[in-house]
Amino acid sequence: MKFVIDREPLIDAVNWVARSLSSRPIQTALLGIMIDADEKVLFTGSDLETSTKAIVAADITTKGKVLVPGRLLAEIARSLPAKPISFVLDGTRVLVTAGSAKFTLPTLPVNEYPNLPSVPASAGEISSDVFATAVNQVAIAAGKDDSLPTLTGVHIDIKGNNITLAATDRYRLAVKEITWNSKDKDGESATLLRARTLFDAAKSLAGSSNVTIALSPTGSNEKLVGFLSEDKTMTSRTLDGTFPPFRHLLPTTTTAEATIEVALFLDSVRRVALVTDKTVPLRLVFSSNSLQLEAGAGDDAQATENLEIDYVGEDINIAFNPTFLTDGLQAVGTPYVHIGFTGANKPAVLTGKSEPDGAINESYKYLLMPMRYTS
Repeated sequence: MKFVIDREPLIDAVNWVARSLSSRPIQTALLGIMIDADEKVLFTGSDLETSTKAIVAADITTKGKVLVPGRLLAEIARSLPAKPISFVLDGTRVLVTAGSAKFTLPTLPVNEYPNLPSVPASAGEISSDVFATAVNQVAIAAGKDDSLPTLTGVHIDIKGNNITLAATDRYRLAVKEITWNSKDKDGESATLLRARTLFDAAKSLAGSSNVTIALSPTGSNEKLVGFLSEDKTMTSRTLDGTFPPFRHLLPTTTTAEATIEVALFLDSVRRVALVTDKTVPLRLVFSSNSLQLEAGAGDDAQATENLEIDYVGEDINIAFNPTFLTDGLQAVGTPYVHIGFTGANKPAVLTGKSEPDGAINESYKYLLMPMRYTS
């Protein structure tokens, strides 16, 4: 095997493929990135749950296939000078050269590399930017506790040309509705995919124009979801379990509503939250066109700040986890946030508004549970 490849496409491909490598694989071969030089160079990595592939054009002199330590290859690629990079298989070693920089990589047994699942059939396409934005808005609410695997996932519900993404860690719920170009206008399917896998896919494929979403047929033994761009592919096994029902949690009526400029609100939350930690709530007092933020009590550090806002409805004294509130404010993606309340001890729902008096963007909803606090 012998080929010459440009540095930037190599780095992009290797970084993408290295995302799916496990630090403690069940097989030594899974530490490796497979390099297959044919018409183009195909890079492959997998931890058996998620598999990634990237295709890069190169000047190929001799075709061949080799398996090399993946994370080491990624580090070397990033460190090489901005010159064409030569790969040459010499016995059981791979020589990597760029200018005067030279590395010799050991190889791993190619025949021990497992057969990876094929990418399912395409179910449709979506703009990569729309996909990335939706995933970013929802994935923040997914749980981090692997002992509750169902809550570490993003629920993907497809009905014709509509997709609903949802995630929750029990303290907040994020729901996003988007449209896409489905191949089956009457088709319906639902799947649950690990949030960090979906986030990686959306982030790395954002540079392409469209993302193809591929789904295993209903009833298939191989429960897979695939994401494809022009030169990158990710295939991941879905999570077992059933995502909890969530639509009934989103209230249809409110007893009070606030509209606040996101940038000002975020600045205030961050300042007042300086005296809090994850166990100390941020208290919010909503009344006629005003909001008072409070944190700390007793002999502890304390902070307060007041904002003028648009507010209608009953007075509300409520408290939130400041980190979760900040996440929601950043996720709405609009200059103004609309907050709907149904009571001081009930969840609030954050949605976006482009203008103070404009319509509410119902496509994204961030439900936030209140925290208890002592006055």
